[in-house]
Amino acid sequence: MSNAPLDLIAANLRRERDRTGLSLSELAKKAGIAKSTLSQLESATGNPSVETLWALGVALGVPFSQLVEPAVPRVQVIRAGQGPVIHSERAHYSATLLAACRPGTKHDIYWLALEPGGARESEPHVPGSVEHMIVATGRCLAGLADDPVELGPGDYIVYPGDLPHICKALEPGTTAVMVMEHTT
Repeated sequence: MSNAPLDLIAANLRRERDRTGLSLSELAKKAGIAKSTLSQLESATGNPSVETLWALGVALGVPFSQLVEPAVPRVQVIRAGQGPVIHSERAHYSATLLAACRPGTKHDIYWLALEPGGARESEPHVPGSVEHMIVATGRCLAGLADDPVELGPGDYIVYPGDLPHICKALEPGTTAVMVMEHTT
């Protein structure tokens, strides 16, 4: 293995162990592996087997993939013109996937018309809510209340809707599409 996957696995293991509050010894015992093996994995010096990672995932209560995949950022911004673009061979048409629907979710779609003034401060919505927004015209400040992002035409942002969040127009005539995702 190159060091990049080892660093990723090490960070994921430390994150999940911290989340559960387990010590190195407690997690190693629960997973049926040596404490030294776990210590090496968390310092990115070990060579994890599928079986070892599977046992750690079970002990931590997370899927195997959560230990080997990069963490999804809490807030994601895709600027206009960025992201994976697929072009049509038969028309002047291209599509950029901004977000795939998570299993067990439903979506509400809103057209937002925003004018400068006070920010729209939203209290947390139901647990598991996610908000997706694409700015159509103008500029705005949107996202988590403690760390909003300035966005312009074509920019996309996704953030947890179950945390305090804001939306504030920075230019007259700002418009956006908002998709509210809820778990079912």
